[in-house]
Amino acid sequence: MKIVADMHIPFLKGVFEPYATVVYKDGREITREDCLDADVLITRTRTRCSADLLRGTAVKMISTATIGTDHIDLPWCAENGVEVYNAAGCNAGGVMDYVFSALYGVAARKKIPLQNAKLGIIGVGHVGRKVERMGRKLGFEILRCDPPRAAKEGPEGFVSLEQLLDEAQVVTLHTPLDATTRGMAGDDFFARVCPGAIFINAARGEVVDESALLRARPKLGALVIDTWCNEPAVNQHLLAECDIATPHIAGYSYQGKQNGTAMAVRAVACRFGIKDLENYFPETENLDLHPVVIDAAGKSQGEIASILQYNYPIFIDDFMFRTDPGGFERLRSQYQYRREFYIE
Repeated sequence: MKIVADMHIPFLKGVFEPYATVVYKDGREITREDCLDADVLITRTRTRCSADLLRGTAVKMISTATIGTDHIDLPWCAENGVEVYNAAGCNAGGVMDYVFSALYGVAARKKIPLQNAKLGIIGVGHVGRKVERMGRKLGFEILRCDPPRAAKEGPEGFVSLEQLLDEAQVVTLHTPLDATTRGMAGDDFFARVCPGAIFINAARGEVVDESALLRARPKLGALVIDTWCNEPAVNQHLLAECDIATPHIAGYSYQGKQNGTAMAVRAVACRFGIKDLENYFPETENLDLHPVVIDAAGKSQGEIASILQYNYPIFIDDFMFRTDPGGFERLRSQYQYRREFYIE
């Protein structure tokens, strides 16, 4: 059995070596030649798993240590018998922490009041649900827009995109990237956004029309961007307009990376009958990285902002990125994973 794996997936080296030949490469440099005799690809978003990469190879399975699958040609894989597994929800806690550290951070810096604010969540899947729960604990009124869920579960508890944009003082994107969401945040979208609203994108860059966002920037109270079109070639004009800008690291918590790798490994183990790895989970070596619980009861907006910045000082990530925007991939690959936190 041969596995080709992205060398930047944490905790993976040494796991499969007793059971398979494992080749590690930078995800962007994995080629068709690498895959010719490979049974499995273990990837992140940087490997474009297209027909050009996979056609005529021995690959039977792609296991991605990510929530998203937009880097994989799913129809081609389905037609050609290549099984695809993703790590759904693996980094949801990390993204949730990012959203609230960013939200309270920019609100504190720009003196934007959050009391009685409406938090609009577009896409209420694994990440959106966690953002919703945290938002409710912090006292936000929640507006949820998720047409697929509303169609399946009924409209109660959901609002239209138009209503959310008309009413929310905070708009945060958590949709997957597909044909229905690509470019959804365009001129019409931003025309409806409340003046002074805080806009956060920690979903996928291509969900947003960046030109439309720049045109709308003067009406926004604050702008937080973690995911970008054409990564790693970031739009420098948009970067300059952000209050917080980071290099696609919202989900880079220690627990998120543990979860993503564990789910990728388990999928391969179950598919190929490697019993010893079917319940694999990376050990936490540093007890200081265990999740922390925060008591926010009775605390002011400023006190909550200070607590969140202590647990995740997001402006350091912003500073490091602005200092070297061309180092997008290096900043990601060398990122010091942070621990997750939860609000009681």
